[in-house]
Amino acid sequence: MISNHRQRTKCTSILFSLSLFSSLRTLHRKRKSARHTHTHAHTHTHTHRARNQKRAILLELVKFTNNQANQKIFSESVMPAIMKMVEANIFRTLPAPQDENDFAEDEMDDNPDSSTWPHLQAVYEFLLRFVVSSEVKSKVARKYLTRTFCKRLIDLFDNEDPRERDYLKTILHRIYGKFMTYRSMIRQYIQYTFFTFVYETNSHAGIGELLEILGSIINGFTLPLKKEHESFLARALIPLHKPQSIAAYHLQLSYCMTQFVEKDPKTTEIILCGLFKFWPWLSSAKQVLFLNELEDLMELLDDEVLDRVQAPLFRHLAQCLSSVHFQVQERTLYLWNNDHLVNHGCLNKHNSAKCLTYVHEPLSKISKEHWNTNVQTLAHNVVKLYMAYDMGFFNKMSQKLVRVTQKREEKEKRREQLWSAISIG
Repeated sequence: MISNHRQRTKCTSILFSLSLFSSLRTLHRKRKSARHTHTHAHTHTHTHRARNQKRAILLELVKFTNNQANQKIFSESVMPAIMKMVEANIFRTLPAPQDENDFAEDEMDDNPDSSTWPHLQAVYEFLLRFVVSSEVKSKVARKYLTRTFCKRLIDLFDNEDPRERDYLKTILHRIYGKFMTYRSMIRQYIQYTFFTFVYETNSHAGIGELLEILGSIINGFTLPLKKEHESFLARALIPLHKPQSIAAYHLQLSYCMTQFVEKDPKTTEIILCGLFKFWPWLSSAKQVLFLNELEDLMELLDDEVLDRVQAPLFRHLAQCLSSVHFQVQERTLYLWNNDHLVNHGCLNKHNSAKCLTYVHEPLSKISKEHWNTNVQTLAHNVVKLYMAYDMGFFNKMSQKLVRVTQKREEKEKRREQLWSAISIG
């Protein structure tokens, strides 16, 4: 059992760190007001000394929690001081994202936040140990680790420093797991953050980390899915395919989509419709990302869902094969190199007639006259695959394509004749 003297020493250390923080903030304000005066060097020295002293105390607190195995450290009596210290240190106004043009100016201006990470790391490490401690019971701790604290913690994810976001991700996930009464609120506030990002700011540094947390949360959903979870998918997650910066977090977003499908296959239809709705037709690089996600979803399609989505799915594949970007055509053709899709999935022999109805025309065109050798070879291999599946049906589609092509040529010829008559007249 820890002695009363050591408990008092621990509390004193925490309160001392708080007083140092207040002293540091005061010195920093003095520094800003005296930036261009003769007192600047003196203020900077005091600020640097106070910051180092503060970090030393924080490291001592972390070390103290390491050395006290099976001892009572985080008692309710010190929780107010702990949370006050944490809030005073981590909650601050985040700097705005900087452009390259601002770098030269920043070099001339001594940035007060440039050396804050070493002591922030100590604060986050201490907070993490507090949250994961078996000694800390949620029923007691939620008096001090409040809902407002969790919301402000989520706001900090919009931070350019990946080291801080990584700590925030771990801590928030632990809070979600321990404080069950906060779970709905955390999901709702993450949803609010996504809304703000998609429909207002289009800028947020921590979307990927928030999606990583959600990936684990989705995995723990019970069946049948609640209306709240289905709404979260439709209103918050799927619209994340819209922002231009999707490449920064697409891997995590794709994982969340597959988690929903694995949890409840019925969600496949709404996810595919949303994916097609936000398809980035003007960006070949983003289309390749979307095709990667589409392939993962296609691998999870069952027969019941495929019957409902086969028309829009195969029509969309045909549109991708007709793309003017050869990278998009190439990535689409690689779908037929997926053994699972070809042997057991939606591109198998059983579905060949349904699929060929939509993709026959672009496939035939690519296999005969595409300028890129690799794309032409891939298309030719797919054509041979469908010929092996059902030669009769393939010939039927080829004859139909000949008739359609002839009608188009006749229509184009009549149009040119009409224009010629108009120009002569």
